[in-house]
Amino acid sequence: MTAPAPRDGAVLVGLMSGTSLDGISAAVVRFTEHDGRVHADVLHATQHAYDASARERLLAAMHQGSARDYCRLSADLGDWLGDAALAAMRGAGVSAADVQAVASHGQTLWHEPGHSTWQIGDAARIAERTGCAVINDFRVRDMAVGGQGAPLVPMADRVLFSHPTAWRALQNIGGIGNVTLVPPGGGDDNDIVRAFDTGPGVVIIDGVTQRLFGLPFDRDAAIAGSGRILEKIVIEMLELPYLHDAPPKSTGRELFTPAFIDAFIERCTAAGGAPADIVATACAFTAATIGDQYTRFITESPADVVLSGGGARNPFLVRCIEGAFMWHGERFGRPVPAVRLFDDLFFDAEAKEAVAFALLGYLHLTGRPGNVPTATGARAPRVLGAFTPVAPSLTS
Repeated sequence: MTAPAPRDGAVLVGLMSGTSLDGISAAVVRFTEHDGRVHADVLHATQHAYDASARERLLAAMHQGSARDYCRLSADLGDWLGDAALAAMRGAGVSAADVQAVASHGQTLWHEPGHSTWQIGDAARIAERTGCAVINDFRVRDMAVGGQGAPLVPMADRVLFSHPTAWRALQNIGGIGNVTLVPPGGGDDNDIVRAFDTGPGVVIIDGVTQRLFGLPFDRDAAIAGSGRILEKIVIEMLELPYLHDAPPKSTGRELFTPAFIDAFIERCTAAGGAPADIVATACAFTAATIGDQYTRFITESPADVVLSGGGARNPFLVRCIEGAFMWHGERFGRPVPAVRLFDDLFFDAEAKEAVAFALLGYLHLTGRPGNVPTATGARAPRVLGAFTPVAPSLTS
């Protein structure tokens, strides 16, 4: 079924469940177009945290499970996504009749660049639960035309979050780290936008924190701030083959597995690291990958680097990132960008990726491409997503 054209001032709900597995981000967004650009007004955003059982099921499904397990999890996740959308709609004071569509990323269980990708979260369940049409399964069309299916946020970075007069790097630090480099004013040409996954985000930091301290994450960097950085380990780990691959490229928990986390802990322990030192070293390594990737693969000099994602709320990690840029600037004679927080420039960064997928849903409805081929490696731009209509009885 062809999706209906959006109304003027179309309202969409964006849903995102990322690699950090902390929960679902939901944002209600109104889109308008004037001055030759798309504008987004965030009406309300909310976080729908996973309980321990849900998180354990999602994490386990990435590494093992039966067809029954996957089937049941996808159905249940559809209900959870629907509930998150409804909560955001209530917060915004809108009803199903006001919402053009729910744009759901779902949860990635497997992502294999160059071959296939799999996001679960039953769209039909979301539609029935919310009474809204649903657009989902955004990544597969890009992969079908030779792309990596990721990153997809660069379209929003260009359209919505550019610097008015200078190049800007938007660095997300979710479970995985990814950067988008956008020209001044966003420009109109996707061909000059570049984006790729820089490596780990909080996946290693959270992993070692969970293993060594039994905590889901290092709140306010209380643990990392008390540790010392094992610099030799950081330098050695920068030989990770992924970091030497040229963009376009993407990665995920398929690389940073539980076995990878265990090996990291063993390596740090053998070097004399105490548990707090291992968390501090995980932060330093993540920061080092970001600095390393900018130096290797970004030729422009961004005026600022805008941080978002869960890692942006870790002050020790932010200081490490600032230090990494200063070290690379001194060593390679490059300008040192200002490190800024997305929250300070726009809105709560927790909602950023949900807003990005709401935009991709809006572009789907208007028949415009949502991928950036220079970022994903696709042979051509494509309209992204599959459309699930609202039930006729709900529209009559």
